[in-house]
Formats: sequence, C-alpha cells, structure tokens
Amino acid sequence: MLKCASPAVLINLQCPTTQLCVSKCPDRFATLLEVSKNSNWDYYKQFCKPGFVMSSKSITEVIRDEDCPPMIVPSRPLLQRCFPEFKSKGGVLTVANQTTFKDGDNNTRSVIDLKDAAMRIASLLNAKEVGMKILEDYANSWIWILIALAITMVLSLSFILLLRYIACVILWFVICGVLSAAGYGIWHCFKEYSVLKTKPEGNVTFSDIGFQADLSIYLEHSQTWLIFMILLIVIEAIIVIILIFLRSSLGVAFTLMKEGSRAIFYILCTLFYPIITFFLLAICIGYSTVTAVSLASSGKAIYKVTPADDQCMYANLTCSPKTFNQTNITKACPGAQCMFGFYGGESVYHRYILVLHLCNLFVFLWLVNFVLALGKCTLAGAFASYYWAKKKPKDIPSCPVYSSFTRAIRYHTGSLAFGSLILAMVQMIRIVLENLNHKLKGSQNALTRFLLHCLSCCFWCLEKFIKFLNTNAYIMIAIYGQNFCRSSREAFDLLMRNIVRVVVLDNVISFLLFLGKLVISGGVGVLAFFFFSKRIPLFQEVVPQLNFSWVPLLTVIIGSFMITSGFFNVYAMCVDTLFLCFSFHFLSPSGCFCCTARLSSFLLFSPCPGIWSQVKTWRGMMALLPGPTTHLQACSRSSAKERSVPN
Repeated sequence: MLKCASPAVLINLQCPTTQLCVSKCPDRFATLLEVSKNSNWDYYKQFCKPGFVMSSKSITEVIRDEDCPPMIVPSRPLLQRCFPEFKSKGGVLTVANQTTFKDGDNNTRSVIDLKDAAMRIASLLNAKEVGMKILEDYANSWIWILIALAITMVLSLSFILLLRYIACVILWFVICGVLSAAGYGIWHCFKEYSVLKTKPEGNVTFSDIGFQADLSIYLEHSQTWLIFMILLIVIEAIIVIILIFLRSSLGVAFTLMKEGSRAIFYILCTLFYPIITFFLLAICIGYSTVTAVSLASSGKAIYKVTPADDQCMYANLTCSPKTFNQTNITKACPGAQCMFGFYGGESVYHRYILVLHLCNLFVFLWLVNFVLALGKCTLAGAFASYYWAKKKPKDIPSCPVYSSFTRAIRYHTGSLAFGSLILAMVQMIRIVLENLNHKLKGSQNALTRFLLHCLSCCFWCLEKFIKFLNTNAYIMIAIYGQNFCRSSREAFDLLMRNIVRVVVLDNVISFLLFLGKLVISGGVGVLAFFFFSKRIPLFQEVVPQLNFSWVPLLTVIIGSFMITSGFFNVYAMCVDTLFLCFSFHFLSPSGCFCCTARLSSFLLFSPCPGIWSQVKTWRGMMALLPGPTTHLQACSRSSAKERSVPN
C-alpha cells in the first residue's frame, strides 16, 4: 500500500505491487515479521499467494518475491478494492483508533502516509470507475440519443427547405432589430446628456477627472454620453449607407439562397453525401493510425527499472525481465520491478524514425484534404446539373450525385490531388512552426518568438486563402472539366469581378447558418436536458436511470452540432456552386439562359459588362441564345457529364 505513494504510480498508472483477490478485507493491523513468530499466520495467509508455504522461504525472500504483503491494515471494501478505514477522532485522522502503525520493516509510520497512498490509488481507480459508469449510461440511453439525433436531422432538413421562405424575413428582422437598438441607444444617450448638461458636476471633462478604476464615474458626466451618442449615430449611418448601396447584392444573395433550398429539395440525396465523406475520412484516420503505431512499435521492447520510491539510483535504467531478479538492483532497491517502457533500437532505421512519422503526418493531411476535395467536387457537379437544367426537375439527371462522383474519380483525380497537395504543404509548415513556437515558448529571445508568431499568422492567412480558392476551383472543375490551375484562375477572376457580392453572400450565408446551428443544436440540447432530468411529465416513466445525466446530454449537443454542420455545409456548397454558375452567366456573352426567372431578372437589370447590358426584351434575349453545339451545349442537355472533359 505504501509503495502506491511513490511517483511511479503517476508515471506507470499502476501500483508497483502484486494485487490479489480476497474474500474479505483485513480487520486488524499485522506485519509479516510479527505473524512469523506467533500463531496469527492462519489469518494472515489468506492475503498471500495461493499455495504459498511460509517455511519454504525466509522473510526477506518472501517480501522480495511479493508472495505475501509486508503488512495489512484494517480496511473496508471500496470500488472493489480494500482501502484503509479512516476515521476522524477529535479532529485527528486515525485507523482502528490508532494514529501510528508498524510497517513491513518494523518502522513506526504515521496514518498520514496511508492516506497519501490511498489517495493515489483512488485517483487511478476513479478514472476507471467513471469510464465504466459512462459506458453504462450509454447502454441505457443510446436509443434516446438516436431519437434526439433523428429529430436534429429532421429540423436541419426543414430549416434548409424553409430558407427559401424565411431567409429574407430573418435577415431583415435582424437588420431592423439592430437599427432599432441603435436608434434607441441614440435617444437614451441624448436623454442622459441633456439631463447631465444641466448639472454643474456633470460638465467636468475627462482631462479634469483623469483615469479612474471605477468606470461608473464616467457615466456621471455628460461628455461620456455625448461620445456614445456620436458613435451610435456613426454606426447607424454606416449601416444605412451599406444597405442602400448593397441592396442589389442582398437581392442576389436572397435569390441564390432560395434557389439553393430549391435545388436541395430536388436533389435530397446530397444531404447524405457527408456520410460517405465520414466513411472515407475514417479509413484515412485508421490507415494513418495503424502506420503510426507500427512505426512506434517497431524494434525491440525496452524495459526500464521502476522503483518503489524515488531514492533508487537505478531508476529508469534499462533492464531485462529474465535476469532482473539475479541482479544487484533488487537488493539495492527493494520492491523495484523491471517494467516495459517502449519500443526502440540503435539502427539507422530507428535514428530516422522521426522523419518517417513526419512523412506519415504529411500523407495523412494530403489524404484528408483529398477526401474533402472529392466531396466538394461531387456536390458541385450535382448542383451544377440542377442549374444547367432548362426544365427543372425534368432535365436533372436521375442520379446526379453518383454521376458526379464517378466523373470526379474518373477524370478529375489529378486536379483534386494537386489542390490537396498544395494545401497539405501549407498545413505541414504551420504544424512545424507551431511545434517550434511551443518549444521556444520559454526562450528569452523576443525577436525569435516575434518572427515565429509573424510566420504562423502569415501561414494561417495563406491556408485560409488556399482553402477558399480551392473550394471555388473544385466547383469550376466539376462544371467545366478543366485542370486545377486553369479552374483556379477562372474562379479567382470571377470572384474578383463580383467581390462585393461574394462578401455579402458569404456573410449572409454564414450568419444564417450560424443562427440555424445555434437554434437547432441549442433547442435539441434544451429538450434533451428537460427529458433526461425528468422535467417533462409525459416522459418521466420512460427516462432511463443514469449515473451522469450530462453524458447523453453532451452527446446529443455535440452530435446535433455535427449533424447540422454536415447538412449546412452541403447547403453552403450548393449556394457557392449556383453563385459561380450565375457569375458566369452574368459576365459571359456566350452563356445560355438556363437559370430561373428570379435570377434572370438580375441578369436583365443589373449593370454588367458584355452582352447583358444590351438586352432589353425577352425576345431579344431569346434571339441571342447559342445553338445546341456551342459553348456549354444546349441547356436542355447540358448536364455536368456532357461538359466535363479529362484533365
């Protein structure tokens, strides 16, 4: 028991002593030295190894081989273990009304030593016990967790389909709320300013009062409220001006969101494509994990000396389990054990094992980015088939997701791999920089730390930019079948020509989807909280008994957030694809009018270069339509399959 108070417990996560199962815990103090000289051996031997005969070895050999415990103490069962039965008597900690006891070496020890050892064991066993209770809670509540996640899926799908009706209402409601709040703030600041202006003590300037730790002092002066009022007026004016100048871009954003909701309604199978992405990512993670474990476990098993205390001079030295008991270590460090440490060696292979781990990490990043790129290209091809269909949904392919997936695998693997490679290289550099920054965290060289922070910031920005550019490049690859470099250039050109609309669309989409995630995940989480805490009278009888109610609750919240993120990422990809298709229509004089009437209205009345500024009537527009064999083919046959060509 006392050996469990050593630091080896925290290092090896176990006590360096033999553990046996007993019928009941000891109820008295006793030592092996004492019982070997009196008649208490019959009671003591039940705590020794089965079949052990006392006369076969000396006391020293028995303790060295751990055939019997050096001592026993009055204990009680706790967590299927025997723990000392501590009691407080007059504010003094005791065990069996004693504050001291004899250890295995016949030395007098304090009960406090037993307490420290018991606390070390309890900290280890508690983790195991908590883990078992968590598994038990999952076993009792898994069906209700699945029901909650199914509700999340239904709500997420409903939210996406309803966006065509409520997107405009939600955003204008928020905008009006912000304007109203700012207006009320201006009125309140003016009111406070007018009242304090009439008081002599309210006309004191900031230079007169200086810096005050109590910020409420500043609220007693009119100058503070005047500054607040001016700031709110400026903010109100900026919002109004932005709304005036961006009203057309907001209209395009709302229309594209409605079209995105309509596209998903016609191609519902796209919402379940993230399952395929998750499966492919699981394969990548499994492959990289197996590779990392194989690299880490390659070589010979290295064993280290694990002492019973921190006084042993042979601690952490290499040892051999076969010859350990014949060495001098067991004599110099009683109770020490030869335990497994790690796998290793001294060959050239093992000297460069770190390089192999870095290569495995780089391959992992490349594979993950490739899987995500494949998903984006597949979804973009499916949604492009919706946009280019002249008669919706009649001209939409029967299996747009499958067709787009097979097309991406057959023709665009090289482009997707190249884009993923560029992103993986940047991410690898970021990881190396973060590792260097962590190692130099305590360095006194301020210039080095400053440069590392600057590099980390620059590569973070570069990673975000490459992700954004790659996403739009994958969309162009899915639509037009061009290589990665050309698709990136054309996507960047389209986005730069519509930079205002890009900013407005991204912010509107991000805000609405964040609001949807918050409402759905939070709503399902609140519902789960009331259910598992038995606060819904209708379901009180069916709520399972739980050790920790937060286990299913946290699982539901995290699972709901992941499900909503998967659904909403598909929706965001849909809007991005429709936006690039629309941008091509908006800027190209050779496109065909396959978009809906809502988007066509923006093509007719928006100031834009090319042929669109000359079109005045629907008859003139139809006269400018290309023939069935020109660019992008005829809209009635222009599926993504017909427009894609091998890279």
